[in-house]
Amino acid sequence: MFVDDEEELVSAVVERLELRGVVARGAVTGTDALRLIEEVEFDVVVLDVKMPGIGGLDVIRRVKSEHPALQVVLLSGHGSTEDVAEGWRLGAFDYLQKPVDIDVLLGILRKAAAAP
Repeated sequence: MFVDDEEELVSAVVERLELRGVVARGAVTGTDALRLIEEVEFDVVVLDVKMPGIGGLDVIRRVKSEHPALQVVLLSGHGSTEDVAEGWRLGAFDYLQKPVDIDVLLGILRKAAAAP
């Protein structure tokens, strides 16, 4: 699942991943992401750190407490070193800066999906 508050970005990334053979879903809020995680089994969630309402760090806290095996990749266009450190502490698989190349993202997703 790809989660970002920029709806056009979510649509574009989901479409590009699907063109590369990845089954992908998108969400534009942390609340939507948490709801989908309860409804659908995901291998990896890519979360924007800064979103209105429930941000990526709040989502990863909930995900890791309720679904510890679910891999989370954090994504930010303007992340601080504090956000990066907190993301690692919370169990993020990786941390990427926007804009991210789709092939780089795909490689990270494959590694995360194969991780124990």
